Amino acid sequence: MRDAVDIRVSEGHVRAVVAGAGSAVTVLLHPSLGRWARDFDQLAEALVDAGFCTVTLDPRGVAAPVASVDGIDMRTLAGDVVDVLAAVGAERAHLVGHAFGNRVVRSVAALHPELAATVSLLGAGGRVPGDDEARAALTRCFDLGLSAPARREAIATAFFAPGNDPSVWSDGWFADAYRVQGAASQGALIDHWWSAGGVPMLVVQGLQDRVAPPANGRALLAQQPHRTELVEIDGAGHALLPERPAEVASALVDFLRRHP
Repeated sequence: MRDAVDIRVSEGHVRAVVAGAGSAVTVLLHPSLGRWARDFDQLAEALVDAGFCTVTLDPRGVAAPVASVDGIDMRTLAGDVVDVLAAVGAERAHLVGHAFGNRVVRSVAALHPELAATVSLLGAGGRVPGDDEARAALTRCFDLGLSAPARREAIATAFFAPGNDPSVWSDGWFADAYRVQGAASQGALIDHWWSAGGVPMLVVQGLQDRVAPPANGRALLAQQPHRTELVEIDGAGHALLPERPAEVASALVDFLRRHP
């Protein structure tokens, strides 16, 4: 059973999709830059099958249009997650973020440590930037005026390892969400969210990730070895979820079961 919950947040609107509501253990999942909750459909199904309740988030700009990004920062987006957890009745949760989403859940763990049981980062970036070609392609992904072949090429360059099919992400791009999250990133100090507080942390990294290179996950492990686990997946880029769904699910379920 999947239930969609529309939630009013401070001067905004988000949507959460709840599945496996009978479980007492909640896993909240935040998608990548400018993307929607549907990216987590396969992973959420695997988590529910493993006995968890999942809350997948459609952020600001996905659930409803955004008129202005004035005043939005990373604290705002972290506050949206706090409001979602309150709305679904979760006092504490495992937090999972994909790509940009991992910056949001790291901010939640840093600002509201009482809410975070663990943090799991899929495609973790922040310290080590991607290459110029991949970063430029990431921006083009949100140019909805591009021809379909040009956007598909941009999506492949920014998100997918060679040989993987980018057409599975032909939709699900939201320019308003991209604007909101871009505004939140402006002026955000990486040291405020990089280490995700002090909770146990899983990092799942694609070895062919050009936007958030594997060196980011390795840096987290080197800096916080006592609480960080690193899983590197060959044949995956920044998209990870559609590229290697079984490997991602296996790593996450194993980690969460060891941190009840």
